[in-house]
Amino acid sequence: MAGAIWAVAELGSDGLPTRLSCEAATAARLLGEGAGRAAAAVIVAPDPAAAAASLAEFVPRVIAIRAAGERGAGTCASAEAVLEAIADEEPDVLVLGATPEGREIAGILAARVGRGVLGNATGIAWGAGDDGAGPGPRVEMSVLGGRALTTSGFTDGRGIVTLRPNAVPATTTGISGTVEARATPSSPAQRTRVVARADAAARGASIEESQIVVAGGRGLGGPEGVALLEELAAALGAAVASTRAAVDAGWLPYASQVGQTGKTIRPSVYLGVGVSGAIQHRVGMQDAETIIAVNRDPDAPLAEHADLYVVGDLFEVVPALTAALRARTG
Repeated sequence: MAGAIWAVAELGSDGLPTRLSCEAATAARLLGEGAGRAAAAVIVAPDPAAAAASLAEFVPRVIAIRAAGERGAGTCASAEAVLEAIADEEPDVLVLGATPEGREIAGILAARVGRGVLGNATGIAWGAGDDGAGPGPRVEMSVLGGRALTTSGFTDGRGIVTLRPNAVPATTTGISGTVEARATPSSPAQRTRVVARADAAARGASIEESQIVVAGGRGLGGPEGVALLEELAAALGAAVASTRAAVDAGWLPYASQVGQTGKTIRPSVYLGVGVSGAIQHRVGMQDAETIIAVNRDPDAPLAEHADLYVVGDLFEVVPALTAALRARTG
């Protein structure tokens, strides 16, 4: 349907849409509501029935395309399948997750249909700006290493957006949308063969989904500090996150990194331990409901943004806090 807004979903290792795909579907639906246009999501999978039914909770219409092969299509084949669907209906806006797969598919689609791309969106809404862009998606992006936020649009209102995790909360409609099954594309372009799909090994709870996140920075100093951080997280039932400095030092995995070059989180409680709070990290956690920090430096940037800022040595404060929590819970 011309003028429509579509989300392009990805599958997790469980064969269902990823959380980010549900967020992209929600974004497409909200854009459609704001513009008075139809919204839909497209999923490409070997057996898309279950994934499509799950996605239909977030968007009024799902186009379920059966992929060739038992393990699903590679990015090229998925892009070809989406291209065939686009040719039939010519949606104006496509929303994808800002993941390696999402970025690759977005690049292929942009080259093939001649659309511009606005990447790594931290927010998106329908509107018109005073910058020459006509009515269309207004896309908020973090630029200059996280030092500034910009809002951009497409001059003709048509384009492709890649969405960062947690930029738009995934919300269901309460009514299951319709699912339209489509056959395998006539030209599947199987240039790659998917051998297996698996999630990266998790280190505790997911930082994107946890309501309590404990993050460590350069102040951890090494493995000893990481051990204290993980003990505190266990006592709180929290997920363990990190700054880029802690990841670059090899103390914590990249999957735990929050910030400009990591993940965006919106927990109820964020507790930063040995985190200075540079803008590159803050852009990934500044929307937490409550921000608590422990740092020896009273003038660290995070002090200006924290609801509670404890000036002290983390190697004294964190063990005491962990002990108090354990005593409280028995």
